[in-house]
Amino acid sequence: MIILAESNARILAPVPELDYFDVQTAPLCREVTPLAAWNAMVEDPQPFLAWAFWVRDRVSVLFGVKAIGGFSGEAVQEVSPGDRLDFFLVEHVDDESLVLTERDRHLDVMTCISMDGPQISVTSSVRVHNRFGHAYMLPVGIAHRWIVRGMLKRLQGKLAG
Repeated sequence: MIILAESNARILAPVPELDYFDVQTAPLCREVTPLAAWNAMVEDPQPFLAWAFWVRDRVSVLFGVKAIGGFSGEAVQEVSPGDRLDFFLVEHVDDESLVLTERDRHLDVMTCISMDGPQISVTSSVRVHNRFGHAYMLPVGIAHRWIVRGMLKRLQGKLAG
């Protein structure tokens, strides 16, 4: 299920039904498409991110969760629903939003990159299905906020430079 939240952001379910919800917004110096923002944010991931994904994969596979490997850094010029951007499934894309999901037996994750003129928002929503999902989200929920904040700052710098 995809629910339209504020503006053009989309989330998995109404906020009270979510186990994790985070929205981070940043002004940009110019308008870009959600896909262009995605490409710029993942083209050269933060240095510790590869290590974080490595740790995540090593621990998660012990609980039957597939390894995701992290961000490839490969720019994509066009996507359609059903395509993949690294480990995410593209569920929706238009000029104002890009909706990416990853679903497994432990949790459903949705990340929506949405644009409102020259302002970007990254909205993340999660529904947890079991104990492992809850345990997983304890460190990931904290780290996710820092990672997104860093990605947005780097995006601002790239577009300004």
